[in-house]
Amino acid sequence: MKKKDVVIAGGGIAGLVTALELVKHADNIVIVDRDTPERIGGLARWAFGGMALCETAEQKRAKIADSPKNLLNDIHSFADFNADDHWPKQWANAYAQENKSLVYDWLKGLGMSFLPAVNWVERGLHTPGNSLPRYHVLWGTGWNLVETVWQQLKPYIDNGKVEVLYQHKVIRPLIDDNTVVGVEVENEQSNDTFTIDTSYVVIACGGINGATEQVKKNWYKPWGKPPETMLNGANPISDGKLHEAVEAVGGAVTHQDKMWNYAAGVRHPQAEFDGHGLSLIPCKSALWLNHSGQRIGPDPLVTGFDTNFLCKRVSEQEKPWTWQILNKKIALKEFAVSGSLHNPSIRDKKLFSFLKEILFGNHRLINQMLDECDDFIAADTVEALADKMNGLTDQDYISADKLQHVLDSYDQQFNEGFFEDDDQVRRIRHARQWKADKLRTCKPGAIQDQKSGPFIAIKLQLISRKSLGGIKTDLDSQVLNQQEQKITGLYAVGEAAGFGGGGMNGFRSLEGTFLSACIITAKHCAKAILNAKQ
Repeated sequence: MKKKDVVIAGGGIAGLVTALELVKHADNIVIVDRDTPERIGGLARWAFGGMALCETAEQKRAKIADSPKNLLNDIHSFADFNADDHWPKQWANAYAQENKSLVYDWLKGLGMSFLPAVNWVERGLHTPGNSLPRYHVLWGTGWNLVETVWQQLKPYIDNGKVEVLYQHKVIRPLIDDNTVVGVEVENEQSNDTFTIDTSYVVIACGGINGATEQVKKNWYKPWGKPPETMLNGANPISDGKLHEAVEAVGGAVTHQDKMWNYAAGVRHPQAEFDGHGLSLIPCKSALWLNHSGQRIGPDPLVTGFDTNFLCKRVSEQEKPWTWQILNKKIALKEFAVSGSLHNPSIRDKKLFSFLKEILFGNHRLINQMLDECDDFIAADTVEALADKMNGLTDQDYISADKLQHVLDSYDQQFNEGFFEDDDQVRRIRHARQWKADKLRTCKPGAIQDQKSGPFIAIKLQLISRKSLGGIKTDLDSQVLNQQEQKITGLYAVGEAAGFGGGGMNGFRSLEGTFLSACIITAKHCAKAILNAKQ
């Protein structure tokens, strides 16, 4: 193939934004993407669209006094950076300082908007997290983000300034004397290989968590062994092969044992590959039990405080599955599935439907999951529930009597003459102090309340999602080698770069730092390439 000005390895949101920022001042760009045309945009297309942003109009309307300094302090608290994390810290600072201008203002300029309610996620458990609400949800979800960027890019595709090679992959960058001279590409339909001459290569291939074997291989050692089985909530084409190719030409890849997985995955009802899972937003008011029906403790598992803690505790259990027990009243108010696919009211901007689900409960989603997903069970009695739960495992681990005891022990605190003395209830009440969370969190009450049935049990597995580590980059998104020297012409953006510097989030994310960091790293990259070309 003839020479190209820039080759972008990956058509996810980071790759698309890089191309869009470049094409206004550069010609002859090619995006090499492993997927099919209707799936352009990568995981961003299927994402819920949450972003951690500060000093926004939505925050100001809600009287949330946020600032880049507050955000940076919270990132550092949750990240637990080490002394060698120079570039992750630099990128964390860039994120805190630039998220408003490079992400929020830019998206608004493209005609996008956010839901008015700002959510308070990852508040922290044993380590402080978000000190105030800053999780903004795109009206239209990640689907609309991809479509909006794509429509901006499409005229340049139509006039030939940008070419997209679908179902192709970059095998490796070609380096001569520490300088990019091209890439080797494979047509994944024909298996033919060819080279493209170029002076600039942008690695935008996503992370490694689309390959379960990579997740297990890089499992965080202090947590012990990974679960025997887990679900895949990423894209199998994000397999880490290009990370290995970058390492082979001298690039540094760091913190691959840092991941942002989720503790509440279920089998995808319309699975597209083996192990395909859906990531749930688990209900705060549900009881989280181990495989035998015992409540996991001593700290109860409650979402919204520390996702990594949930993953750690789930991975430590004897069996690779856990259970959530709740009732229909809780499910209607609190249950959600992450992503654009199961949030059509937000994705399709149907305001009436969205408000109806908030005010009267999401009957559509609960019924859909009970009908379509084998990991969801409903029953009118505890005995029937235990029997159905045992039907989903290789033997009868759940005793109806023991399950009854677990529910009675929790419920008795709501009886007259008893006092509430449960950490889960305390956290629920803390969450409900914020008005946006109060809308989606039940007032604490008995699971066995007769007016709230039937019972629902959800069989959960850990589900892989995002890589927090990645290719080490400087603030120009330029790839660095082990000696901290730049590899001329080689760049990495988005998840491939650990969202900046090979690990901008450190050990934990404040949540919502992913799509936005893809945009920020892409903009830094495009600016640096344009400067280098002058």
